[in-house]
Amino acid sequence: ELVRMTPDLLYDQMIGMCAMFIGDEAAGETLEQQPIARIAGRGISAVDPDDFGIGPVEAANRALRRAGIGWDDVEVVELNEAFAAQSLACLADWDGLDPQRLNPNGGAIAIGHPLGASGVRVLGGLAHELRRRGGGYGVAALCIGVGQGLAVVLDA
Repeated sequence: ELVRMTPDLLYDQMIGMCAMFIGDEAAGETLEQQPIARIAGRGISAVDPDDFGIGPVEAANRALRRAGIGWDDVEVVELNEAFAAQSLACLADWDGLDPQRLNPNGGAIAIGHPLGASGVRVLGGLAHELRRRGGGYGVAALCIGVGQGLAVVLDA
């Protein structure tokens, strides 16, 4: 008997929650916190729900355009991949991205996909990885099961 693998079967033990503070410089001063990164661009896209895994492709391209940079300028990409093939599909369409820059510490398959908290895991992981490397630009990108793609460019 064939079993169809769906995200709800894969991530049963990965449900989680987390929080992240995003604010301007004045808010950071009020809370006596130093920023670790700046949001330089953001992008949203939509594709056919059957192709939800490639939603991040155009979202990331839009975020890069808004940031005024290209793939050559990107140090790290954190892609919340739903399946291994998704990474390959996104890489095929992200012209100029060195595959070595994608998920350098492992992606959702290796680290986990905490439903409800994946965006913060990906964005926070990107900010900390950029800081560890001494700064630069990075892209955090996620697909959403109904065909949406979201991406943020960070400058650290």
